[in-house]
Amino acid sequence: MTKTITPADRIEHHILFIRDYKVILDTDLAGLYGVTTKRLNEQVKRNQDRFPADFMFQLTTAEKQEVVANCDHLKNLKFSPNNPYAFTEHGTIMVASVLSSPHAIAVSLLVVRTFIKLRQMLVTNKELSYKFAELERRLKNHDETIFTLISAIQELMEPPQSKRKHPIGFAAWPTEEILHETS
Repeated sequence: MTKTITPADRIEHHILFIRDYKVILDTDLAGLYGVTTKRLNEQVKRNQDRFPADFMFQLTTAEKQEVVANCDHLKNLKFSPNNPYAFTEHGTIMVASVLSSPHAIAVSLLVVRTFIKLRQMLVTNKELSYKFAELERRLKNHDETIFTLISAIQELMEPPQSKRKHPIGFAAWPTEEILHETS
């Protein structure tokens, strides 16, 4: 019987963000590799020196409850007496090396490529967010400039206030009223 390789979309569905890491839980990883969760965890325990804290960690009870509440496909974990293990991108590669079946190796390549794709999407989103912030800043500056231009145009459109003209030619000295207007 030949096992088919899991599509990348299915793998993306299993990647969770826990403790600032993108991880796949042991139960999902076992399903992807075509082994039982018990078998996967046995192999990991036999090779514990290959799984430092940045490759794998065990969820707390609170984290487990939150994952169960937010992920429908993990509802069976609710009844498990053990807290699941979470494997980072590097941990998933290491799992493939301890399982060492051709299917596990093929799936690990697909898992790594999926992690890379998600990382690239995140970088793209950060760049897009930066560009939007820059555009917003420019528009704000443009709005202020446009407001200033409109105000200046409105001032130019208003007719000038007529000033009282002094008589032309010889005339008597200006009165007090005229002196106050000119000063």
